[in-house]
Parts: sequence; structure tokens; C-alpha cells
Amino acid sequence: MPISVRLPDESVRELRDGATGADLAQGIGPRLLDASLAIKVDGRLQDLDVPLPDGSRVALVTSKDPDSLDILRHSTSHLLAQAVKRLFPAAKVGIGPVIEDGFYYDFQVEKFFTPEDLEVIEAEMRKISQEAHVITRQDIRRDEALVRFQSLGELLKVELVSDIPAGEQISGYLQGDFYDLCRGPHVPNTGKLKAFKLLNVAAAYWRGNEKNAQLCRIYGTAFHTQKELDEHLKRLEEAKARDHRKLGKELGLFSFHPEAPASPFFHPKGAIIYNLLVDFMREHYRREGYCEVITPQALDVSMWKTSGHYDKYKENMYFTEVEEREYALKPMNCPTHCLIYGTGKHSYRDLPIRYADFGRLHRYERSGVTQGLTRVRTFCQDDAHIFCAPEQMKAEMASFFTFIMKIYETFGFDEVRVVLSTRPEKRIGSDEIWDLAEHALADGMREAGMNFRESPGDGAFYGPKIEFQVLDALKRPWQLGTLQVDYFLPERFGLRYVKADNTEGTPVMLHRAILGSLERFMGILIEHCAGAFPVWLAPVQLTVLPITDRVRDYAGTIRGRAETLGLRVELDLRNEKVNAKIRDAQLQKIPYMLVIGDREAAEGTVSVRHRQKGDMGAQAVDAFLGQVLQEVRTRVH
Repeated sequence: MPISVRLPDESVRELRDGATGADLAQGIGPRLLDASLAIKVDGRLQDLDVPLPDGSRVALVTSKDPDSLDILRHSTSHLLAQAVKRLFPAAKVGIGPVIEDGFYYDFQVEKFFTPEDLEVIEAEMRKISQEAHVITRQDIRRDEALVRFQSLGELLKVELVSDIPAGEQISGYLQGDFYDLCRGPHVPNTGKLKAFKLLNVAAAYWRGNEKNAQLCRIYGTAFHTQKELDEHLKRLEEAKARDHRKLGKELGLFSFHPEAPASPFFHPKGAIIYNLLVDFMREHYRREGYCEVITPQALDVSMWKTSGHYDKYKENMYFTEVEEREYALKPMNCPTHCLIYGTGKHSYRDLPIRYADFGRLHRYERSGVTQGLTRVRTFCQDDAHIFCAPEQMKAEMASFFTFIMKIYETFGFDEVRVVLSTRPEKRIGSDEIWDLAEHALADGMREAGMNFRESPGDGAFYGPKIEFQVLDALKRPWQLGTLQVDYFLPERFGLRYVKADNTEGTPVMLHRAILGSLERFMGILIEHCAGAFPVWLAPVQLTVLPITDRVRDYAGTIRGRAETLGLRVELDLRNEKVNAKIRDAQLQKIPYMLVIGDREAAEGTVSVRHRQKGDMGAQAVDAFLGQVLQEVRTRVH
């Protein structure tokens, strides 16, 4: 009996019973077969060699399909594992998932791989690619899988299989002499894998648990074409030059010390930027009707039990005991704001109430995931919570959407992606309330004309959230702001307000942040502008460079005038040639350099150099300082 399948253009194709995606592609044309990597059947990705069900809706996956790159990269991670097993037979294979911009594979080895090893492994991968091994899916029973991996000596795989519930289907993939546990799908053969690069090695704990064995993780990436790969590698080199950890040290902004792991020490210049960010947000808070509050850092665990954090989040919290009472350092501000709200009686006329808090937060991040400023254990958020009546939510959301976009525009983040993260498996509250909260966020974005995508399961345990991802100068996405609808905490803390009909109601709580963690935002901003901060944020805005000792007094006068106007200025009186002073100022990415010689002192001018534009010629002092002040006031980026 023939079968029929429906293609994306709504045309119907008749195929023999048992026909596969490869047969479909071959029937349409050999070129399409060569270009196809997998097939989507009724919305689900599967291998090309799997028989197609009658009446299904199908779409062949080529390099033009958004799903194709993940398939290619996951197949390349298997290629990596096969090459490692050929070269290092004693190595035990762990897992090899796709990640942002690439993939990794973990190996248990006696001695970690070196950069020289990566070159050898990559060469072996190319050899296997040229061998064009057919990649075949094999569905087996759990007991068969256990025996197979035990016979191969792959004890990490045995552990993974043992955790799979009995009776659940298990699949593996065979390519040449290499077999691996995997759900798939994969490309048809290793010959499809050509444009790849191994990047670096790192240590990683098996299954992310520091109590387990430490494995050697190899990171790599892959693309459909060599051109795409070359462009990506070029971006990586640029990213290295912009790395905030490197620039933070070179510019004297912050440091880390073993006495306080994953906790930054901000130096004077870094503290200037940090405080300017806080001042910037405070300025906007006043305009937007927020009231700033200050709350304790250590609170009795009874409050965290009321909020649900003790049950759902305690593995990320720090605890201590004082006078036989157990306390926790706050990982977030929301419960403390509930306590403040609960101290008074509120009418519908008082709402919305908007509390902002720059309090320090502490979260236990495992050492394997901490990274510079972008993942730390102690930080501050531009955190705020809005208590409002249900009918006020849409207006508050619309106001917040306008607010957040205005802030991002100030920093030059012109491209923003929006994601709706819905209920996680580990959560509090009923599905009915989650439905209400998720619909409220989605409806609010639709009414505001915002495009968004959904990310199932990534919401907070107490409510769904909108995530705002900015693209930096290298087009890398960074998640910054959030907006969360929370019906649960107000109920748990017994918060009430008097409605217009004189009955009591429970307010809705909106959790929101714009910059997010200030530490993380600083790290992102450093990389976005490559350390060349806009004038209003630059820790040093001007440096005065006298050429000779004869003009020192005039140079000091210029510095004094600039400081009187509130500008941050340095006077470089080192016994160095002016070219050396200019070079050092450029390395410190100071926006303006004022070179002063005998002519400038006689004429009452300054010779201006810009860190990017170069020589801007002699200028009248007041006119130039006025121009800089205008840049600061308007926050030109």
C-alpha cells in the first residue's frame, strides 16, 4: 500500500510503504537529497532513514532551516568523541550536548588534553569525516544498553542508562566503530561534517556535581560552510580582545581574590562606573514614581519558608546561626518588600506602590559556573517590585516596556529580543493561577505590539517572566531585564488592600529589573564598548598632558576649571615625552586628551585629541568644556 505525505507548500506526495525521508528527498531531486540533513515529521525532528507515517506533514531540513545547525553541531560532538576514542582508547566518554555557538564533549582521562592534543584530535576528526561513515540509529532495550556499555567499559554511559526508567525506549547511534547513547537526530553520514574547529579545554564535574569526578571538557564549534566558520572565529578573536576580565585588569576597574571567591573587588575607577549606574537608575526611578527602600541582608529562615525560597531555592542560599536562630542571607529582595508593604493598610487609591532596592544579594554559585563579573556570588540588582490591583497590570506593563527600552537605548543596545519563560517543573501554586499569570504577560506584550518567543519551563518557581535579551556590538545575546507576574507571594504574606467596593483584595506583585545584576551588566557593557565607555560613564573623562614644565601651572588651571564643572580629570605630570603620555591615555581609553604646550598656554587654548577621532586641533577652553558637558548631560553613547 502506498502512503501519502504533505509538504510545506501543501502539495501531497505518494510514496511506497516504508519510504523514508531520504526516499522523499531523492524523489524530489538528487541535489535535495545531498542538501538534506534530517526531516521534520508532524513538527518533530527525526533522521532521514526513518520510515514516514502515512498522512504525516513533513519538511526536509537543510542548512536553511533554523534547526539544522543544532543537528550539525551535535553530530560533530559525536565525531569528536569518535576521534578521541581512536586516539585515546582508555578515555571514557561522558556527554556531548549542543550549546550556544557550538558544542562540547566531556571525557574522563588520566591526563587532561593539551592544545597540542586538540590539533591531533581535530586532524583525526577530518580523517573520519572523509571516511563518510553512515550514521545509523539503533533502538534498544534498557538491559541491552547496559550490557553493551558495560562491555565497552563506558561506565559513565552505564550510569546514564541506569537512571533511565525501565521500559523507556533507548536509542543509540553507530558510526563506523563508534557507538554512543543519544536521542538524535543526526546527519546521515560523517561526510556532512566539514567546517568545524576545536576551541579549548576546561575542567567540568561529572553531571555538574562537584562531589563527582572531574572530567576534561573539549569545546568546539561547527558551521555549514567554511566561510561561516571563519567569520565566527574572527568574532571570537574580537571577543577575546573585549573580554571584560582582561580589560577590567588593564583599566584598573576590579579584581578577584581567593579570600572571597567569585566576589569582585571594585577599584576606585570601577566604583565610579558602578555608582554612576546606580545614580542613573535612581534618576529614572524618581521620574517613574518609584520609592527606594533599604532592607536587611540576613533574615530568619521562617520568612524564607513563607516565601517558598527555603523549599525551592535553598541550595543557592547561604545560612548562618545566631543566638540559636537560623538566618539566611537574602538571595533576592521580594520577600522583604512584602514585609514593608504589610506594615500598613492600603486602599485601591494607594496603588500601584513601586519599591526599588539596591541591596546586596548573595547566591551560592558553584565554582564551575562562576565567570568574571557575569556570574558572581555577591551582587546588587536594579531591583523593584510593583504592588498593584489586577486591573492596573496592563498599564504597569506598558509603562515598564517603554521604560526598559529607553534605558537600553541610552547604552547603545539597539536590538532587543523578548522571551516569555513559562512555568517550570519545580514551582508553587495551582495551574489555574499560572494560566492567569502567563496569559497576563503574553496579552500585555501583544497589546504593546512586542514580538516575543516562548521558552517553556524557564520561569521562576513563583511566576512566569519576560526576559529581555540585548545584542551587543558583536551581535551576542545577553539576558538583562525581567518582568514577572506573581500572584503567590502576596497571598502567602497575607497582603491586602481595600477595593473601591470596600471589600478586601490581594494585590498582584510585579517583579522587575532592567540592568539586572549591576556586576553582570558592567561586564557586558565593558565588552560591548570594548572598555571605551561613553563620556558620561568614563571613570576619567579628560587627561591634561603638559609638554614641558613651563606650562605646568596653566595645565593645573585647566584641570581646576574642568573639576569645578564636575568633570573627572587627570593631570599627567610624569617626566615622559608627550607621545608616551598619549599612548598611555589611549590604552586607558580616556575619551579626551588635552595636549598643552607653549602656544596653547600663550593663547589660552587646548589642543584636543579624541581616543577614536584623533587630533581635533586647538580649541577655546570654555567652548570645549561646554561640549564635553553637553555629551555628559545627553549621555551620548
